[in-house]
Amino acid sequence: MMAGDAFSELTPHARVAAATAPFVVALLFRLVLGNCRATRWMISLGTVWFAVNVLMAPYSAGMRQDIQSWRDFLP
Repeated sequence: MMAGDAFSELTPHARVAAATAPFVVALLFRLVLGNCRATRWMISLGTVWFAVNVLMAPYSAGMRQDIQSWRDFLP
């Protein structure tokens, strides 16, 4: 099984949990440890992780086909 296949088998709820978990954990650390450099980095990385997951989220089959067809319009 390839690494990408494991993510395609997740349910939508599991995908949302995987996207938000690092950010939530960073917020919990901030509550416990206070505002320090480590927690600021964790929140930044959690936010980037969430953004990447949202931007790279798998779309419906029709939407994936439309996105792939855009390549024909690019030089």
